[in-house]
Amino acid sequence: MSLKSLVLCSDEKIVRVLRRTLGDLEISVEHCTSPEAALRKLTRERYEAIVVDCSGSGAEDVLRSARTAPCNKRAVAVAILDAQVGLRSAFETGAHFVLYKPVSSERAKSSFRAARALMKRERRRNARVAVQIPVELSNRESGSRLKVTTTDLSEGGLAVKMTRRAKATGRWQLAFTLPGSSGTLDLAAEFAWEGTGSQAGLRFLDLSPAAARELREWLSRQSPDGENDDPPVACQLTDLSLGGCYLDIASPFPVSTRVTLSMRAGGLELRAEGVVRVMYPEKGMGVEFTQTTPEHRTALEKFLTTLTENRDILPELLVEPESLGSDEGVVTPAVTNPAASDDPLLHLFYSEAALSAEAFGEELRKQRGMASGTPAAAHASA
Repeated sequence: MSLKSLVLCSDEKIVRVLRRTLGDLEISVEHCTSPEAALRKLTRERYEAIVVDCSGSGAEDVLRSARTAPCNKRAVAVAILDAQVGLRSAFETGAHFVLYKPVSSERAKSSFRAARALMKRERRRNARVAVQIPVELSNRESGSRLKVTTTDLSEGGLAVKMTRRAKATGRWQLAFTLPGSSGTLDLAAEFAWEGTGSQAGLRFLDLSPAAARELREWLSRQSPDGENDDPPVACQLTDLSLGGCYLDIASPFPVSTRVTLSMRAGGLELRAEGVVRVMYPEKGMGVEFTQTTPEHRTALEKFLTTLTENRDILPELLVEPESLGSDEGVVTPAVTNPAASDDPLLHLFYSEAALSAEAFGEELRKQRGMASGTPAAAHASA
């Protein structure tokens, strides 16, 4: 099934470039020249991507409406900007990616490769598998317990049959076993919607990387003929600490995107999950690690030591997106109070809001000088 995009743009030259680029990436295009037409489509049809030329009046309203339209709030939003327009305004109105004018085929293809990877992941993440599984619900605050049965399951949540007298709300703990699995999943969730009959929907909260992976792999086995994710993207690791890393990448993922990193250096391999905290289009992104287990920390310390003691080693790194990372099921960041952290790299990620790409790069260079030779941080570029 082809991915589907809605394009709002009145510049015929840009539209031709987008049609050619998106067609090469197997993304179909529905073209609108007016915000009114785009808004009507957003309320009636589902799209994996929404592309908006922000030079026209009403464009920002379309981006904002996409975030609130029930069927398109998880769509990947791309803003086309004039070169002199600031990034913040586009991101504040809901854009995930920015494409600067003049729009060339090369620039568009680079940006939309990253966007397509997210589009595929979001569609798979929201795909539901019909299955009946007994689930035990417990509310730690009230002590209430319920037994329900699922009607369908996805990476982001599940639908259940409730008794009419049970009007549950708020946060609950779920315990259930996937068919064919031996272990029990114990997940936090909240009630997200209630049907007209006995159905209700729960949204997973704070999924651990292991639980998210088990769910994803089980669901994938139920739909073996589904489309494959795009392959991981190679990028350059430039800075690494126990709390996060910075990557040079031509098509960085949006802030709050959950990603998986695969790193290799000097015979060592490290797999890490994280959340994008800083992103500069066409330049790079900063990722905060979300794993906090002693085993992961030990492996990361060993990897850091290898890079610090062997400056001639250039690490290999692959990154792939897991989800856009709204409030639905996003892993809680490892650092919730940056002021209390002693990790300079994470401090920079959280305090970069007022920094340009050039100023941010300069701060990174200063940190590299101060961290040189220490096992807690490494400068890993060639």
